[in-house]
Amino acid sequence: MRGGAETFASLRGRVVVGFSQRLVLAGVLTIASVSSGQSSTPSPQSPAPPAAPSATGAQAPDTSPAQPDIAPAVQGDQPAAQGDQSDGFVFKKRVEEVVLHATVVDAQNHLVTDLSQEKFEVYEDGKLQKVTSFRKESVPVALGILIDNSGSMLSKRAKVNEAALQLVDASQQEDRVFVVNFGEDAFLDQDYTQDVGKLKAALQRVETRGSTALYDAVIAGVDHLNQSSQMQKKVLLVVTDGGDNASRATFEETLRKLQSKNGPVLYTIALEQNERRDESNRRSLRTLSEQTGGTAFFPSSLDQVQSIASEIARDIRSQYVIGYRSSNPHTQGVYHSIQVQALAGSTKLRVATRTGYYSGNLGTDQSH
Repeated sequence: MRGGAETFASLRGRVVVGFSQRLVLAGVLTIASVSSGQSSTPSPQSPAPPAAPSATGAQAPDTSPAQPDIAPAVQGDQPAAQGDQSDGFVFKKRVEEVVLHATVVDAQNHLVTDLSQEKFEVYEDGKLQKVTSFRKESVPVALGILIDNSGSMLSKRAKVNEAALQLVDASQQEDRVFVVNFGEDAFLDQDYTQDVGKLKAALQRVETRGSTALYDAVIAGVDHLNQSSQMQKKVLLVVTDGGDNASRATFEETLRKLQSKNGPVLYTIALEQNERRDESNRRSLRTLSEQTGGTAFFPSSLDQVQSIASEIARDIRSQYVIGYRSSNPHTQGVYHSIQVQALAGSTKLRVATRTGYYSGNLGTDQSH
């Protein structure tokens, strides 16, 4: 085992501070949801895959610069019990905002960045929703970089690391980045920081051997983003050269985890070894990415990785942030489909954003 680092599996059952504790607790909660979630009735718009078990844990984080004081991703009316001398208490349920990060391109695949709120329409389960917030300016990002550390990556890591650092260089002062190296096990080699030196050191911790538990690493990355960052915008970048062959989690469980409400945008870069053999892996990575509003890239050579990193950085900085409060009834664990349309004059544009989410216990304001 790597000195000073603990794998997800070695942390199971322990109560520790930081990243490790969050993943252990997430595992307990998710395992419970698997048992209860199997009896849920899927939405007619999209069948709900089974709930995802959490991945195993990772190394406890070292001390790194504190995150800035940023408003939480979930906005809305807080639960309240207001006194009323004549009618007693009035209870209000919390109304939460669904937040979308959308990239818009025209027919020539050129980014469109100058649209106003009126040019967008948002539909949930086929029903038009009222947009409650809209931003075009850049917002702080919580970014997780997950790098395949299996044996076949040894000759590729130098250029992959350069591309990852290029993405870090394109980030802003308020952004925070963490690095996970994964093979059969995954290691949180650097928790949230903007210190390029620390990130570079984490990327250089190369111990290429073993298998590839990609799905477990993605689930752990989502858990870390959801439970440890108050930033509204969350992104995962996964770089791998093969399909998953060691995870306990399945593809369906990983997709469901990514489709958690206000979950991250996923970008994947697959450095394939055999195009015919990897066709199934292509479909899986493409689905996981596109369902979140991200993109899966399949470069034909290592020399293309840096330009792909630049494209990802450009997309992250060119997204619209659209929020709405769902008018549909919500039941725990039910999938809700999302469609966003945008127009430039009479021309319909292509919008990349998440295609749906699994609801929690949400509701409209009610008084009684």
